[in-house]
Amino acid sequence: MTVISPALAAPRRAWLADLPVLAVAVVWGGSYLAAKGITTTQTVIGVLVLRFGLVLPVLAVAGWRRLRALTPAQLRGAGLLGLVLGGIFLLEAYGVVHTSATNAGLIISLTMIFTPLAEAVVKRRAPSAGFLAAAGASVAGVVLLTQGGGFTAPSPGDLLMLCAALARTLHVLLMARVKAVQDADSLSLTTVQLGGAVLVFALLAGVPGTGEDPWAVATGFGAAEWAGLLFLSAFCTLFAFFVQMWAVRRTSPSRVSLLLGTEPLWAAVAGIALGGEHLGLLGLAGAALVLAGTAWGRRAVDG
Repeated sequence: MTVISPALAAPRRAWLADLPVLAVAVVWGGSYLAAKGITTTQTVIGVLVLRFGLVLPVLAVAGWRRLRALTPAQLRGAGLLGLVLGGIFLLEAYGVVHTSATNAGLIISLTMIFTPLAEAVVKRRAPSAGFLAAAGASVAGVVLLTQGGGFTAPSPGDLLMLCAALARTLHVLLMARVKAVQDADSLSLTTVQLGGAVLVFALLAGVPGTGEDPWAVATGFGAAEWAGLLFLSAFCTLFAFFVQMWAVRRTSPSRVSLLLGTEPLWAAVAGIALGGEHLGLLGLAGAALVLAGTAWGRRAVDG
């Protein structure tokens, strides 16, 4: 029988906790290609209703007792965050329809740069020179990324993903500043937020001219589309959420954040290897700058 020393066992346990988190980053990276494969301009809202409507009952049943314990103030705060979250999903969904999966995953990663900048403005505290340099590298990378085929105006999808990154930043800031949700259970908070987002999608689905309704989308799906939808619902939503809750209790939040920060890398891998997307020399240079800038910026903030 082999005896493993405590010094060796601790790193092994850390890696066992890291692997599921890394898997989340991989499936999140693949989510842009999956969403692009099953979504058109006419089916965006229907797909969103189906994607998150499928996971809501599971989340509600899993956290029913804690969900019932939320105070009216916590429900209102989570509901407000849900409206912002709904806006984020709409921007991302329409954005990925009109740009490449690679661009979508890399541009949305700018949230990691925008959030510390926004916090610095709110707190009236100047960011470090290192962080500003990292932010500049990331922005320059996005410019090159969106000009992979030559210098032209960014596509509507690129601009929508940029807006989604800004909206994600707003969501993070609100979560930190809405006092009512500070002590709320994370599962219950997520459930209410997703419920608010789905309500927004369902209301929009009933507005004429917003595309196909969820039932029409569901009946029009074939096996491949249902597989993509289940991947987005089961892996990119349910699996991702529960892994994050599990991992934060077994490793550090910084370690979890670092691993999840590899999401744009996996988005690029999925887009190029599976989606047949081509960046060109300018695009490849831009992708490298975005990845390097966001990693540098994260280290500058943590340091």
